[in-house]
Parts: sequence; C-alpha cells; structure tokens
Amino acid sequence: MKAALIKEPGTSPVYTDFREPVATAGLVPVKVAASSLSHVTKSRAAGAHYSASGKFPLVPGVDGTGTLEDGTRVYFVLPEAPFGGMAEYCLVKQNRCIPLPPALDDVTAAAIAIPGMSSWAAFVERAKLTKGETVLINGATGTSGSLAVQIAKHLGAGKVIATGRNVQALQSLHALGADVTISLAQDKDALEGEFQKHFRDGVGVVLDYLWGPSAELLLASATKAAEDAVPLRFVQIGAISAPKITLPSSALRSTAIELMGSGIGSVPMPRIFEAITHLLDATVPQGFRIATHAVPLSAVESHWTKAEGRARTVFTTEHF
Repeated sequence: MKAALIKEPGTSPVYTDFREPVATAGLVPVKVAASSLSHVTKSRAAGAHYSASGKFPLVPGVDGTGTLEDGTRVYFVLPEAPFGGMAEYCLVKQNRCIPLPPALDDVTAAAIAIPGMSSWAAFVERAKLTKGETVLINGATGTSGSLAVQIAKHLGAGKVIATGRNVQALQSLHALGADVTISLAQDKDALEGEFQKHFRDGVGVVLDYLWGPSAELLLASATKAAEDAVPLRFVQIGAISAPKITLPSSALRSTAIELMGSGIGSVPMPRIFEAITHLLDATVPQGFRIATHAVPLSAVESHWTKAEGRARTVFTTEHF
C-alpha cells in the first residue's frame, strides 16, 4: 500500500510503499479516507510527545476517517503502531472507531475531532463547566481556540472572553460566539489591567492553549483580583508560547485557583471517545466551523512542514 513513512525521528515523511496491515484479534482494518496534520501527530511523529512510542519506522497520523469492511463510515483514533492514519489502510481497535453522522464529511470530521475534543473534554471532564459561567480562552485565534469559543457557547457558557495576538483573527471570533476579545499584543500593564477587570467581574473557567508569559499574567491577575474563596478552574491544554512558567506559591495559597491539565492521561480514554462522539454528532447541527485544506497524501513531503495558517491540513488518499 502507499503511505507516508517516517524512517527516523526528526525527519519528514516520504511517500512510499509500506506493508499492508493484517487484521488480528481485537483489531479491525480501516480503509482510510482522510487524516489530519495536527500538532499531536507532528509531535508523536518526532518522538517528542509524551504519548509517543519512540519506535521507527512509522506511519504518522493519530486519527482519521475511513470505512470498515462492512462499509460503515467511521472516525478512528490511535491506530496500532506502526500503522498510522496517513496511509491507505491502518489497524484500529474496534472501540476506537466511532460511526460518523451521515451529514458530516470525511475531511471536516478528520480536521475537527482532536482540536474540538481538546476543549470539549476540558470543559466537561476537567472543569465541569456549568451553564451561565464566564469562560476565558487564552489563545483563541488558532484552530483549537476558535473551536473552544464555539463549544463553550454550545455547552452553556454565559460569557466567553477570548485572547490572542492576531487582530483580524481575534475580531472574527465575535461571529463565533466571543463576547469579549483581548489583544495579547498590548502593553503588559494594560493587559494586566484588562485581566484583573474580568476576574473581578467573575471568571469560572480559564482554558489555556499558550502557557508562557500570558498564562503567568493571567494567574497573577487572578491572584490579585479574583473573589476570595471562589473557585477558578484553570485548565492547561497547550504550550504554544513556552513549555514552562514561573508560579509563585502564594498564587495557590491566597486564592481558590484549581490548576489542572487536560489531555491523554488526565482524562480516561473512554471519556475522551465520548467527548469526540458528542462533538462529531453536534458539528453539523450546531454549525461548528473549522477551515480545512485538503491535500492528496502523495503530496505529504511538500506539505508536512508548511505553515498551516488558520486552515487545518488534511491528507486524503487516492480512493477518497
């Protein structure tokens, strides 16, 4: 079969022939239609993600869409190594295949599942969002963050505050449900002043996709301005800005901040699958929006390192 193949860590995949997977007990073959180039896929392919196997060669692609032998269209996640989603076929555990709603196309499903799940699971499983609460999404101009705005509204958030650096992208979030937008490009003192104002008004949940300086400033602002003894659930999801922060111990002692993460390992896999199922079922009825760029798998070598912009790259197979 044809596949994208990574031979060594730190290298880009090549489009080549690879052995076709053979079904074994507990695993079902999937004829792949589409697989998304997500941050998780790139990180695992480089051997850098905490969930990576570290074994090479491998076919990248942590998820995708396709059909089972009986013709059922499915979204699949975590195929069995070394057979990732960026190939004509892969092997997946039966319970990691989720039937797709008829109205949801393969490219959109492949693109939206992981970034959409990141906030759905964070809101439902970690933060336990309740209807009417105010949510602040730090880093909302990327794919995951803009979906988080839409999903927060769908799950009942009363007010959504979105932060980001891209002014045009930030303004576009109002059409997706953001009530307030905050530019991270402004002066630090002005930014802290905005953060403190909103924490004084009351913020129940922070979803953080950035970490780094903006997360430090958010936590410092909450320490100074959030109401005493009122829980603030700060959920860490991504580290686009920096992998580490400096956090004074007093920030946790003097406030009711609950600092937690959300991802593989912090949420049980069955609950992650449930979050993905709810997300896929809601995508068409709720009109969730995600920009996609469909690319033939044969062009994987030239598109692997290209900047995505605001559109999620999705590789499609020849028979798609």
